[in-house]
Amino acid sequence: MTEPRPPLTLHLAAPRGFCAGVDRAIKIVELALEKWGAPVYVRHEIVHNRYVVDGLRARGAVFVEELDECPADRPVIFSAHGVPRAVPADAAAREMIYVDATCPLVSKVHIEAARHNENGLQMVMIGHAGHPETIGTMGQLPDGEVLLVETPEDVVRLAPRDPGRLAFITQTTLSVDDTADIVAALKARFPAIVGPHKEDICYATTNRQEAVKAMAPDCDAILVVGAPNSSNSKRLVEVGAKAGCAYAQLVQRAADIDWRALEGIRSVGITAGASAPDVLIEEVVAAFRDRFAVTVNPVVTAEENVEFKVPRVLRTA
Repeated sequence: MTEPRPPLTLHLAAPRGFCAGVDRAIKIVELALEKWGAPVYVRHEIVHNRYVVDGLRARGAVFVEELDECPADRPVIFSAHGVPRAVPADAAAREMIYVDATCPLVSKVHIEAARHNENGLQMVMIGHAGHPETIGTMGQLPDGEVLLVETPEDVVRLAPRDPGRLAFITQTTLSVDDTADIVAALKARFPAIVGPHKEDICYATTNRQEAVKAMAPDCDAILVVGAPNSSNSKRLVEVGAKAGCAYAQLVQRAADIDWRALEGIRSVGITAGASAPDVLIEEVVAAFRDRFAVTVNPVVTAEENVEFKVPRVLRTA
């Protein structure tokens, strides 16, 4: 006789998973393959998710690190994270067909940085060194015009050209709470610093973090479906731990779940980073159903209906 499965409440965060910018970026690669046939080249992972990247690769997308790895006679797409200004300039100089899949909310930060630069302000960027979005945003302006800070301690060490002529921008996928601490440190040290009209952290990042905060107190464990190089996914793990959940972990797929660590639990929260597709979330839920008598409790903290159009070149035959 089979043993009865232990009861488990699955708190399912909403919103979770794909955001409008990721949706648009993937659609851009799919439409480019339809329009121009394979291969279509993509500079960097279009979004940070191996399952998504492997799926597009199987259809004829070729992922490269730099533009000089692309032949001039095939289309190239720039990832959702954005690229330095030099990259489209190089593509234009080589007379390449290129499509920019930069998320419109990242492009908004680029425009903001350029506007402040034109007004003679030096920029401070709150972001993670080496992240493609940070590299792309800092690459919008000449060297030395953007100073990077990652922590409130970095603010203490800042040596701007003129402390009275500064503005700040942020990476779109940061922790809302951590960023608030850095902004407070910037404003305390540089009272004249100019901030964005509306914060740069995008709606999807904010909404996913709020859903995790809402469910964390009721969860013995939280699993975030996402990639290890996905900034917004890693922030969700941190937010869950900070909000009081004793065990918060990142998993790429159901196969990554550490079942021994979950022995004896009664409630689990599940969410997903903005570049994780529904199929992977469903896979994780199914793995819990195989082992437990599951009751699903949706934790809905916002409704999302944002949609971004693909570039015109892909809307015409």
